[in-house]
Amino acid sequence: MSRFASLSDEFYVNMNLSTEMELPQSRETVLHLFEQVRKRYPTMRNFYARERGEFVLEEEKEGGAYRWTSIEPKRICSGNVNPESVDDALEQHGVLLELAPYTLSVSPLDCEALNVMFGFDYTYRGNHNQLLVDALGISPALEKLVEIEGVKVVANEPSIQLAFDPDCRVQCRVSFETRTSAYHIRTGEFPEEQLSVYLTARRYGSLEPGETYQEVMQHLAGLCQSLIDNYVAENVLLPLQQTIAIR
Repeated sequence: MSRFASLSDEFYVNMNLSTEMELPQSRETVLHLFEQVRKRYPTMRNFYARERGEFVLEEEKEGGAYRWTSIEPKRICSGNVNPESVDDALEQHGVLLELAPYTLSVSPLDCEALNVMFGFDYTYRGNHNQLLVDALGISPALEKLVEIEGVKVVANEPSIQLAFDPDCRVQCRVSFETRTSAYHIRTGEFPEEQLSVYLTARRYGSLEPGETYQEVMQHLAGLCQSLIDNYVAENVLLPLQQTIAIR
């Protein structure tokens, strides 16, 4: 399993390419792309259509580790859940980015944004919002609010976004998604749900001359891995994991 797998209950690496123009969605075009993907990954054989022009090709999910890809009107997506390694996931995303210019006529000019996202899910039965306060703390300016007698934290999804170049074309965001509602808190009935931590690196705008989508993706993925190794794992993921373990 990936070296990041031990940091959470479930780990995944996703890639999204958003385009300025709508992608071709004819039957022949979509099926041709997915047939090329399936030649590389024969176990990706579940094909179906969703509403609003979204087409999906994925593996069986029963084993807990699976690949998926999708095409939307203006977005190409690829995901690998619980991959054997980060490189394995990036290789899959690279295959899709290699095929897109030829099968979907995606030009280097047509890039609105390219994202690489590393996701970490934690299964927890309880108030996810309070868990984040206990594990990671809260801004000093707000600490006294959560100390008011009788109050309960109903919403707490902090995020921070950073630019890594003078033009702000390369940005990274650390964000959280909690799945505890006011109903759960009011009734005291907490289902076993997943709390998610997302680290997303995004590059905005068209590619430079001679630059490829695969090169941009690798740069973004490298940035994510560096941030996880040097900051996010020690200061976010491990404290969250440890707090859940003692509950």
